[in-house]
Formats: sequence, structure tokens, C-alpha cells
Amino acid sequence: MPMQDDLEDAAGTLVQAFQKSWYAFLDQVPEILLAILIVAVGLLVSNKLAGFGRKVIERKSQDPLMTNFLTKTIKLVLGVIVVMFAMRVAGLDGIATGLLTAAGASAVIIGFAFKDIGENFISGVILSFNRPFNLNDTVEVGDIFGKVTAMEFRYTKLKTFDGRDVYIPNSDVVKKPVFNYTEDGFYRVEFMAGIAYEDKIDDARDLIMKTVRGCEGVVEDDAHEVFVAVDELAVSTVNLKVRFWVETKDYRKRSLMIRGRVITEVKQALETNGFSLPADIQEIKLYGGQSSIPVTVTQGAVKGAGI
Repeated sequence: MPMQDDLEDAAGTLVQAFQKSWYAFLDQVPEILLAILIVAVGLLVSNKLAGFGRKVIERKSQDPLMTNFLTKTIKLVLGVIVVMFAMRVAGLDGIATGLLTAAGASAVIIGFAFKDIGENFISGVILSFNRPFNLNDTVEVGDIFGKVTAMEFRYTKLKTFDGRDVYIPNSDVVKKPVFNYTEDGFYRVEFMAGIAYEDKIDDARDLIMKTVRGCEGVVEDDAHEVFVAVDELAVSTVNLKVRFWVETKDYRKRSLMIRGRVITEVKQALETNGFSLPADIQEIKLYGGQSSIPVTVTQGAVKGAGI
């Protein structure tokens, strides 16, 4: 029957095509196995070379962020070269060429589709060579404040002081202002000290400066000086602003500890030398028909039942 003959011819053709493909695959098995071996050995060698490159970079640079970034870049490039070479050995050079051609032809489309990824990667390259911070620096990027812990291809990692890990796109780090609080290891601390209007301002200022200079952890040189000045005539006090510098990379903990110690010693020095530290004056208003309120003063010179 004609239809049966056609089905048999189609089946025969299919079987012949399968056999031809199978024999071709068997002929290519050695090349495929060799390619797999090349990939395995090549990736192993790539890791070794990347490790060697890390050591070389570490000798040339003391920057751990740049070292980590460049090491990963070397490893990625070597891995791509190994895979492309293995595909050519396996006889898949046509596929490799096609992939490269397709990558080149679709570069514009991919660029639009993955604009953010490409932008962050390029920003990462820029930051690896030129950036406003180092590892463990305390920085503020936009409204995010924390310590730099890592930098990857796409993001910079900060750990905030309340324990959160924040991953900031590298493009944001490049575009936004970055405030580095510990780049040179110095940080200025300030607080307010209020004395009574009856006290002598110059004497209080001299005493505060002497006390602050004698505190452990306070730095003073040509570029960093202890400074005390009248800041405000408040309701019940003359407020003196005290500014001084500390040398620390630990912005959040050590600087606060030194600040607390300085405030404590300044308070004790002022009280020991007879300066008053008055509290804020509280005003009491009487409404309606009330003309007085009962008042009791203990251990005072004034005794009365009303004002």
C-alpha cells in the first residue's frame, strides 16, 4: 500500500538520521571528555592563578576592597576563557562563535534590559580604583549610616550600628554624596555645659579647657584643637559649647565613651571649683480665680504656705 510504504520510508529515514547522529556523537565523545577535563583543570588553575594574583595585589596595595574586587574579576575572566577554549576543543566552536556573535549583536538590547546591572558593575570598577572610603570606615550614603564591610560587583555592603546589613547599589555610591566620618581617623565631638549667670565665664572656660585636655583619648595638635566658646544666653544658664577631637576608627563606640568620660570630668571639675550648674527655670501659671498655691521647701531658708 502506498501509505504504508511512505510510513516505512519515513521511519527508515528517521532511524538512519538517528544512527548517523549517534555515531557522530560517539566519534566526538573523546573531544567532549577532553573538553570536560579542560574545564575542570582550567577552573582549578584559574582559582590558583586568582589566589596568586591576590597575593601580588596585596603586596602592591593595602586596600582589601580593591584586592577582593580585582581577584574576583581575574577569576571571572579566566573562567570565561577556559569555557570558550573547551567548547572549541569539543568541536563546538561554531556554538562558541555564535554565542559571541549573539552577545555582540544583542549588546544594545541587553544593555537596555539590564541597564541597572551594567551600571552597577561599571560603578563597581570605578569604586575599586577611586572611592571615598576603605574597609571598616564609618560612612553615610544618602540616609544610610554604617560601617563598610564589603564591596562586590554590584553593591557595597554597610552594617548599620543597630545590626542591619544594607546592600547599596554601586551606582548610588557613585552618584550620591558620601560622608566619611573616619577617613583620617579623627572625629570632632561636642557637648554643651551650662553655668550660672553669677559665675565668671572666662574662669569657667579656662577650667573646662584644662580639664578636657587632661582627659585620656582627647587629641590636640595644630590641626585639632580643644575649643570652648559661649554659645547661648539661655533662660537660666550661660551655655558654653565644648568641642574636641578624638582619634578613632570606631566612631560609634569609642568616640561616645570618650565623650561621656569628658562630660563627667568637666561636671566634676566645675562643681569642685564652685561653679553652679543650674537647672532650667520652670514657669508656673495660675488660671481662673486661683491666686496662690501651697508650697513646702525642705532644707531651705524660705518657709511658707503660699506664693
